[in-house]
Amino acid sequence: MKVRKFNITDAVLERSPGQGGDVFVGNLVDQRHASPITIGYGRYGPNQTLEETMAVDDVMVVLEGRLSVSGKSGSVTAGPGEIVHMPKGQKVTIRSHEQGAVTAYVTYPHWQEARG
Repeated sequence: MKVRKFNITDAVLERSPGQGGDVFVGNLVDQRHASPITIGYGRYGPNQTLEETMAVDDVMVVLEGRLSVSGKSGSVTAGPGEIVHMPKGQKVTIRSHEQGAVTAYVTYPHWQEARG
């Protein structure tokens, strides 16, 4: 695999699997590239809620807007430049605020394979 650089315009954003809201994801690196991790971008519309039991370890970097992530161990709110780690097995609720949010994410292992 070669060194690559990405921009959100490189991502093909699709509705987050199993979700009906305005939450979209786009992988840029994943199992198709023989990588052990998945890298991509996410976009959350204003005031969206996503509930998920994490099938993988997920690291999310907030690029724009604000997100709150809550689980049994508490709640955090993150804004631009802040990072949220959601460990495998944790049940979390991710909520975007009134301006929505754009994120970058890295998962290990591949979330699509783990959910399949």
